Amino acid sequence: MSAGIFTSLVATSGGGGYVGLKVNPNYKLFPAKDSVAWTRKTASKGSKVYCMKTWNPIDNKKFETLSYVPPLSDESIAKEIEYMIKKGWIPCLEFDKVGYVERNNSRMPGYYDGRYWTMWKLPMFGCSDSSQVLNEIHECKNTYPNAYIRCLAFDNVHQGQCMAFIIQKPPT
Repeated sequence: MSAGIFTSLVATSGGGGYVGLKVNPNYKLFPAKDSVAWTRKTASKGSKVYCMKTWNPIDNKKFETLSYVPPLSDESIAKEIEYMIKKGWIPCLEFDKVGYVERNNSRMPGYYDGRYWTMWKLPMFGCSDSSQVLNEIHECKNTYPNAYIRCLAFDNVHQGQCMAFIIQKPPT
C-alpha cells in the first residue's frame, strides 16, 4: 500500500491519525514537598517521622517465641506448660552451649552447626502436671548453669514440634 492511498483512507474514514499522548502542563508527577497536597499525604504526629529502627544482629541473638520478652518467671513457665498439657502435647527440654544456628565446619548447602540441641533426658510422656516439668527445668538449670535451655512441645498426632520457647539464657 502506498503512502498516498493510506493517507486518503484515513482522511475519508473521518478519523485522524495517531497524534501521540497529550501533555498536560498543569499535572506534576511528583508534587513539591512544600505543597499542601504533599503534607496531607504524609504521616505526622506533630514532629518529624523517621523510619522504623532495624534490629541489631550484632551480639543480639533472638530465638523462638517469647525470646523478646524479659526472662519468664516460674509462674509464667508453668502457665505455658499447662497450655501444652491441655492441648495434649508432650513437653521436652533441650539445652545447648551456643544456642543458635551457625556455620563453622562446612559451607555446603543445608549444613548448619548448632541446628540440633541436646535433649535433657527423654520427652515427658504422660506428664499431667506442670510442676513435674518445672522440677526437670530446675534440675537442668542446676546441672548446666551456662547453657541455653528451651522447652519444646511435640504433637504425637501430627508428629511435629508445635511450640518452643527459651527458658534460660546464659549470663553474658
